[in-house]
Amino acid sequence: MAGKNLDPSSSPRAMLGAELRVARERAGLSQAELGEPLFVSGSYIGQLEAGTRRMRLELAHQIDEVLGTGGFFARNCGALAKSKFPDHFAEAAEAEAEAVEIREYAPLVIPGLLQQEAYAREVFRAYQPTATDEEIDLLTEARLDRAAILSDPTTPLLWCVLDEAVLRRIVGGATVMAEALRHVATLIRSRRIIVQVLPFKAGAHASMGGFLQLMSFGDAPPLAYVQGNGTGLLLDDPATVARHSLTYDLLTASALAPRESLALIESVAEDYAHDQHA
Repeated sequence: MAGKNLDPSSSPRAMLGAELRVARERAGLSQAELGEPLFVSGSYIGQLEAGTRRMRLELAHQIDEVLGTGGFFARNCGALAKSKFPDHFAEAAEAEAEAVEIREYAPLVIPGLLQQEAYAREVFRAYQPTATDEEIDLLTEARLDRAAILSDPTTPLLWCVLDEAVLRRIVGGATVMAEALRHVATLIRSRRIIVQVLPFKAGAHASMGGFLQLMSFGDAPPLAYVQGNGTGLLLDDPATVARHSLTYDLLTASALAPRESLALIESVAEDYAHDQHA
């Protein structure tokens, strides 16, 4: 194995993870035993092996040293380093593509997986007002590409809680908002996603700190992703993920029921459409 490089045209994370499992088992180590000298958890090793997390170059060097793989993992880490997403989100985006269930709380903007082009472009322009049109095009294209995971009729299950501020904040004008909300409503009516709206009248709630995403996988432990302004953390500690999962459960309990949420989304969309014509 030490002399063979991975084919970068295939799925590099999945292939590297499979090779890690083979090398670990050949060394007679459990996931927890391999994680100990690397100062990571056994569940983290499991996520690397399942391809739901990206292997960092520094860790790859350590794995080569512990398993005696002659630099194999460090050499092949280059295939994983390239991403069209910002650094703070790249690993989460890769995990998102492998998830079988995604639960997300959006406090300010329509979730990226549900955005349309005009809405996404306005969001990126607000984030980076001095960026060139070409840069905005690339960011928008990457965001829309993420939505391809919804082309499967059933997987992943996507459940979103939208703060009412998402509906009320006018991004790009009435026309853009009407189209954006109608797109969300169409996905709901096609039974592809579940959406609840957390109304202003709910008052204080469990995720006042901001954005939260939970991801579950078929053969790896769950992950939580929290995000701030230009920062993001992908979390795998079981207790931390469980705490964030409880937070999401509390959000759904405070939010409107799905049917009431759909009615509100369509009503606000019609209001924007009326404003557009006026």
